[in-house]
Amino acid sequence: MEGLEVTVLLGLTILAGTLLAPRIRLALPLVLVVFGLLLGFVPALREVQLPPETVLLLFLPVMLFWESLTTSLRSIRRDFRYILPMSTLLVVASAFAVAGVGVLLGMPWEIALILGAAVAPPDATAVAALGRLLPRRTFMKLKAESLTNDGTALVLYAIAISLAVGGNVTPWSITWTVLVSYVGGVLAGAVIAALAYLLLRQATRTAVINVTLLLVPFTAFLLAEIMHASGVLAVVVAGLVIAYVSPRITTASSRRQSEAAFPFGVFLLNGALFVLIGLEVQYVVHEISAAAVGRLVLTTLAVWVVLLLVRYFFQLLNVLFQRAPGPRPPRGLRSRMRLVSTVAGMRGAVSLAIALSVPVEIGGAGRDEIVVVTAGVILLSLLVQGPLLPAVVRWASPPSDTAEIEEYELAERTISGAALSALDDLATEHGVGQEVLDRVRSEGYMMLEYANARALAREQAVVDAEANVLDAMLDEPDPYDGGGLEMVDSDAAGSGSLQIIATSTAVDLAQRSPLIRHEEHTRLKLALLDRKREVLLGLRRSGAVDDMVVRRISARLDLEQVRLQGIEEFD
Repeated sequence: MEGLEVTVLLGLTILAGTLLAPRIRLALPLVLVVFGLLLGFVPALREVQLPPETVLLLFLPVMLFWESLTTSLRSIRRDFRYILPMSTLLVVASAFAVAGVGVLLGMPWEIALILGAAVAPPDATAVAALGRLLPRRTFMKLKAESLTNDGTALVLYAIAISLAVGGNVTPWSITWTVLVSYVGGVLAGAVIAALAYLLLRQATRTAVINVTLLLVPFTAFLLAEIMHASGVLAVVVAGLVIAYVSPRITTASSRRQSEAAFPFGVFLLNGALFVLIGLEVQYVVHEISAAAVGRLVLTTLAVWVVLLLVRYFFQLLNVLFQRAPGPRPPRGLRSRMRLVSTVAGMRGAVSLAIALSVPVEIGGAGRDEIVVVTAGVILLSLLVQGPLLPAVVRWASPPSDTAEIEEYELAERTISGAALSALDDLATEHGVGQEVLDRVRSEGYMMLEYANARALAREQAVVDAEANVLDAMLDEPDPYDGGGLEMVDSDAAGSGSLQIIATSTAVDLAQRSPLIRHEEHTRLKLALLDRKREVLLGLRRSGAVDDMVVRRISARLDLEQVRLQGIEEFD
């Protein structure tokens, strides 16, 4: 088929899956894989093949860059002792355990090791749709783990490919490969991030800023490949650095545009990969003999079970690396959360990309077996672990985590208070009249009162919930029920005041021009937004609030700035 026909077909399939998945209450990746399997019954569609380099070099950089942009640096620092062994040693242990199973079931050692490298890394994007069901800290740990475990898997993949093509692999060469991959990848990412920082400091146009950001992951991956280092680590490091400095070197308009375009592009790439896996499975099933199908199904089940077991038992050993300060959670809760982490470790697009990138020269039968087993493990992850995860989370009963909400409220109240404190100085600096100053001050106090009211309402809801639990235990009504504060519908209360109380057919020349007042109001509001961002970034530097909280509040501030300044038009 022609490239345009394939593009349209993939787009229509993703659209159909997006419409159907919510109706039948299934995960979108699973629906897209099923659609790919159905399309594979058409002989012409089974022949659709992407070049292996395209999958690895075009799809992965964008997906990893977006994941690194939306990852909390504070979470990585806080849980580094957990993340490091889980993203390195666990990947190696999983790969070799899978390779051992493959050898026992008749696979050549080199092919089994390639399979192990493909299915070893869990993929956080596979559980993104269920992320809200997980405790926030558990989800961020899993996401941070997935950023670096891909690099470990690709190093193992390169070593396994060398073995498969008859290369000379020694302990020294393996050590050198690992060292160059990690150190070189970090250096490549840091160099590209530094160059992007220097360029973005001088850029003010939205198009220039976002084209630069789009080039960052591909350039970092390319430089790492030239250095024979890990392109994955280069992209991740570049993304983490750019995410940290972005508020100071990009504009509100460019951030709004990129934060709409990047997730949409990643969504399309993920969808296309899951459709392609269905087509690929149909292709290889038609290519292999019927006698081999049963063995591959058994291999798939065995590999999936081994991955779950290795992840669970490795977490028991990983406790030795964690010496977190503060009170430790109860032993029973720790065991239940290990099971949650095990079930949440699903395989997804990264495993598929590695499997599809296996060169054809490795051998037709061996490559087909890798693709079939990898696809089967991904299907089992989506079909079994996906629906099972909510039930496991409910069974684990993790304590409610309100840290993010509390930090959000703290940040909102802090930046609002700081803006009000600086209001008079900013008005004097920008030559703003008293009328506009009073108006902005009133708006600021309203926002601060709203933030305080939200915090008090949340705290009162917690107290009321605890009281209801005690009432239910005592089976007695609350004698003070109904005596508390009565919530008033602000829309209904204010509906009577929103009316025209005076009209005028002429402009009062004694008053300042409405145009001047509007310009002063805009200048003062923009100055307040800059002040709020400065205080917000200070809270992030001090560790008082998380990067994701800063991201949420920054998005609101950016929207307000775009509303004041207008949307930048392209030439």
